[in-house]
Amino acid sequence: MARGAGILLAITSLPSSYGIGTLGDAAFQFIDLLVDLKQRYWQVLPIGPTSFGDSPYQSYSAFAGNPYLIDLDDLVQEKLLSVEEIRSFHWGNDEADIDYAMIYENRFKVLKMAFARFDIENEAFVRFCEENAGWLSDYALYTALKKHFGDEEWQKWDEPLRSRDPEALKEYETTLHADILFYEFCQFEFFKQWKKLKEYANNRGIQLIGDLPFYVALDSVDVWANRELFLLEEDGTPKGVAGSPPDAFSENGQKWGSPVYNWSRMEEDGFAWWQARMLEHAKLFDVIRLDHFAAIVKYYVVPNKAEDGRSGKWSRGPGKKLTDAIEKVIGDTHIIVEDIAGKSPIPGVKKLMARTGWPGIKILMFAFGDDTANEHLPHNYTDCNLVVYAGTHDNETIVGYFRDKTDYELAYLYEYLNIKYKEEIPDALIRAAYASIADVVIIQMQDLMKLGNEARMNAPSTVGRNWRWRIGTDELSEERRAWIRTLASVYHR
Repeated sequence: MARGAGILLAITSLPSSYGIGTLGDAAFQFIDLLVDLKQRYWQVLPIGPTSFGDSPYQSYSAFAGNPYLIDLDDLVQEKLLSVEEIRSFHWGNDEADIDYAMIYENRFKVLKMAFARFDIENEAFVRFCEENAGWLSDYALYTALKKHFGDEEWQKWDEPLRSRDPEALKEYETTLHADILFYEFCQFEFFKQWKKLKEYANNRGIQLIGDLPFYVALDSVDVWANRELFLLEEDGTPKGVAGSPPDAFSENGQKWGSPVYNWSRMEEDGFAWWQARMLEHAKLFDVIRLDHFAAIVKYYVVPNKAEDGRSGKWSRGPGKKLTDAIEKVIGDTHIIVEDIAGKSPIPGVKKLMARTGWPGIKILMFAFGDDTANEHLPHNYTDCNLVVYAGTHDNETIVGYFRDKTDYELAYLYEYLNIKYKEEIPDALIRAAYASIADVVIIQMQDLMKLGNEARMNAPSTVGRNWRWRIGTDELSEERRAWIRTLASVYHR
């Protein structure tokens, strides 16, 4: 990857008048900001439709886009909505927070108003449905069925539907025909808007980095339509679920709830599902960050009925067979791998990374313990083919992380960064990332704005307040912008 710097900001965190960030004007203005700051990359969080808990890493589909991100003002320009209609709904009271319950309640009502005026015989729409039938048909039917059954997970549907009996599917395709067309319309609008945004970014010299969750949600069209690709019981419940052992994030480990893959079955057709998934994301992004890469080598399985991740066991992953299959389809798209694996490195991960040439990541927030040989410290980087972060979406903000640490605990950090006061840490840490030999440096927008943990995006193993932060109307001062530009210039970013 070309040496450069970028910013991590979820699409949902952009400002808007309708409760959540979208693919509208604010996204284009953020690209303009990136150009002004001499940045090269914009990293976003996963963009799939979210389920209960609102996590972008637990999506109803590995292929679809999130209808929440469809810009409503664009639909006004298409004469499918009026501004008055949009503003007749309540979208929340806090410009720096997302009220997901309110969005869930109102967003689809507005989109259905737009759909009522949409020409389903539109040539572009018909072509989109034909070209994406491989995933779109199942997604639209699945989503319509969920709505029909009161949003219950597919394991609670009638048995003929759980097992995808052809006659039952045909019956509901007829009964729910209008709803199926509606969900296809939502995907058409999403991908039309995404294509426009990506073209604008690329024309301005900005590359989009997408985040690809390794696992998919149990309650997803992917599992329902491809049960043989996952390790499930006869009734559709998982034999075991993905998670992680006790680590720095959680002393009890984590139980994510996603079913694990049936790797032997996937290998039979050359990992065709994975290839289709990677190919689709290669169309959307210039760079793909593959989350939880270590699981390709060795993955952690937690008993389905366990309370946490302490009782899990390790299993062997597909390794090079899967990475070879991925490389056959991604073309010029770059891949970044999230190769952090808790307290103990997993043997074989570094070897597989060396074979693929895919860069891993370093996180400066993990660097300042009591070991000067810590792999996250810049002086220990042995290769420029990596991406360095100050912190990620799963971490506290820089200000929040160091706020309660004592000067004794921070003595090494002060010495390393050549600073004396806690208030100097955010800028010194960012400068260290920029000055490193890493090809790419990515900094969270919250950290560039020096925000505390009120702006934290996600606290693993917790629910209720995650994924909600928005940038509001706060802006970087001109002094702050000038400082970021200077860093980019001084360190050849």
